[in-house]
Amino acid sequence: MADLLGSILSSMEKPPSLGDQETRRKAREQAARLKKLQEQEKQQKVEFRKRMEKEVSDFIQDSGQIKKKFQPMNKIERSILHDVVEVAGLTSFSFGEDDECRYVMIFKKEFAPSDEELDSYRRGEEWDPQKAEEKRKLKELAQRQEEEAAQRGPVEVSPASDYKDKYSHLIGKGAAKDAAHMLQANKTYGCVPVANKRDTRSIEEAMNEIRAKKRLRQSGEELPPTS
Repeated sequence: MADLLGSILSSMEKPPSLGDQETRRKAREQAARLKKLQEQEKQQKVEFRKRMEKEVSDFIQDSGQIKKKFQPMNKIERSILHDVVEVAGLTSFSFGEDDECRYVMIFKKEFAPSDEELDSYRRGEEWDPQKAEEKRKLKELAQRQEEEAAQRGPVEVSPASDYKDKYSHLIGKGAAKDAAHMLQANKTYGCVPVANKRDTRSIEEAMNEIRAKKRLRQSGEELPPTS
């Protein structure tokens, strides 16, 4: 019996010491604070969403507004606002480089921004529809001019003045033209006739002809002059 009682007492947990009790108390307090912070954060999100729903609703009912820019928000707030805008059937975009400076702009569906407008906001610039329209027209004009130039082909460059008119006081009106008509190419200059290129004589015949010409020339030199 004593052995059974001893085994039962040894299996029972010992009462917590003072140190263990303090640790458990601090853990319970920390868990309670965390739960309270979570509930506060949840409540803040609910209130923020209600406020955004009210602003988006007012924006929709205002026919004079086509877009609305909100103050910079953190990532969670932007996410809530994007969700509210999507449920309302609007369009929204976030702009800004730094996370702390990023803001949301919302647009009505029928006034959705163009790519040029979005690029302007991304560069941190204000959107000016009038300037954008002028820029678009200039771009279209330049494109049409390039297409017309491509269809015409290469441009022929002609001198601004005629040299004959420029020097007419020196050479006269028709002098250059007449001179051009009078000029004729010398057919023998720098050319050898085809007939001369083809010598059908044999070497012996050619040598006999050369000797005959030589004798004829020598006999002419020996004749006395006539009185």
